[in-house]
Amino acid sequence: MAGKVVLVTGASRGIGAAVARRLASEGDTLALVGLEPDELKKVAEDCGPDAGWWEADVTDLESLRAAVEGVRERYGRIDVVVANAGIAAPGFTRSMDPAVWERVLDVDLYGVWRTVHLTLPHLIESKGYLLLVSSLAAVVHIPGLASYNTAKAGVEAMGNSLRAELRHLGVRVGVAHMTFVDTDMVRGVDDHPVFGKVRTGIPFASRVYPLELAVEKFTAGIRKRSRVVHVPGWIGPMKIFRALIPHLVELGSRRSVAKADRAALADIEARGADVSSRASGAGGLADTAKAKGARG
Repeated sequence: MAGKVVLVTGASRGIGAAVARRLASEGDTLALVGLEPDELKKVAEDCGPDAGWWEADVTDLESLRAAVEGVRERYGRIDVVVANAGIAAPGFTRSMDPAVWERVLDVDLYGVWRTVHLTLPHLIESKGYLLLVSSLAAVVHIPGLASYNTAKAGVEAMGNSLRAELRHLGVRVGVAHMTFVDTDMVRGVDDHPVFGKVRTGIPFASRVYPLELAVEKFTAGIRKRSRVVHVPGWIGPMKIFRALIPHLVELGSRRSVAKADRAALADIEARGADVSSRASGAGGLADTAKAKGARG
């Protein structure tokens, strides 16, 4: 599949940027979509003279529509779409800023839906490949990330539905599940004074995997038009035991959550709910600024 036009959302940094660079090095033409123009420009420069970038917010349908139309106008086609844009905001549901809780769904779930909605006509035309970026969070619902868990479970369900809906049209659909990977977003979660400790104390979530592993798995999945991408591979077998996993999470976290709940309330008292539960990492800060600007 090398030599394709690949549109990647959330391409300013993290997995999106790293996968874009790898695909470009193997001969693909990259169309990069994201919020941070300076970062997008840097990634595009790394991806070669044919790469292009478009500043767009996946929560803004018209902004995203303009980007998709710009990609099609420049390259004449779209062969692969990686719906990768996402944020994570740590916090317990009862105490975190409701606007932030909803923003995670708007970016991570509805942003994927908007990307699918606008790019599907082009993928049907090219009989292309659509990769929706979900997460291990769709399977293992750790406390303190309820909004993220909800969004990523929805992305998985969307991918499973689309796979059946689009097969007869020649479009293949993949869903990517990865655990914690060494990105700016994950480092931001770990830097949180309360929720960094919650993550490291829960089985299945304590280890952070290298970014290069995700790049290898994503690239291989795109080349093979795979129905699933697992980073690392043990996530696949784990899905068989979905019914048991919530019980294990509850058992493993029943002592730590009570302590963390008190600490979260104290952190909110000290820093405010908007700061304590805002999206993590530099990309999360960019999204927070965009959301505040949209609200005026």
